Amino acid sequence: MKIAIASDHGGFELKQHIMALLTELGHEYTDFGCYSTDSMDYPDVAFPAAEAVARNEYERGILICGTGIGVSICANKVRGVRCALCGDVLSAELTRQHNDSNVLAMGGRIIGVETAKAIVRTWLGTEFLGGRHERRIAKISDHEL
Repeated sequence: MKIAIASDHGGFELKQHIMALLTELGHEYTDFGCYSTDSMDYPDVAFPAAEAVARNEYERGILICGTGIGVSICANKVRGVRCALCGDVLSAELTRQHNDSNVLAMGGRIIGVETAKAIVRTWLGTEFLGGRHERRIAKISDHEL
C-alpha cells in the first residue's frame, strides 16, 4: 500500500517509529514532513498529505501531531478525505469497517509507541464493510463543499 505520512514537531518521534513499522510491513510511504522536533505549524504538513490522498496519489494517509486533533481537523477540511482520530485499536478497526476512513490521525503526546503500532496495523489491515455503510458515506460526500 502507498501511504502519505506527516507530523508536526509533537508527532515527530512517533512518526519515526511508524515509518519503521511501515517499512517492516512492506508498505511504501512518502514523508511530507516535518523533519525534526523544531516547532512548526501542523497545517503546513497536514494539508499537503491529505490533499495527496484526496487526489488518489496515495491509498491512505497517517497524520500525527501532539494530540492528533489539529491534523485531523485539517485533513477533514479536504474534500474526499475521511480522517479518523484514533487512540485505541477498536476505533481503528471500526473506522475502517464503518467509515472507510482514508486518513488516520494520532496524538504523539497521547498514546505510546506500541499502542500506535497496533492501531496502524489494525487500521491498515481492516477492510471497509460496505453495505449499509456505503449509504452513510455517500451522505457525507454529498455534503462536502
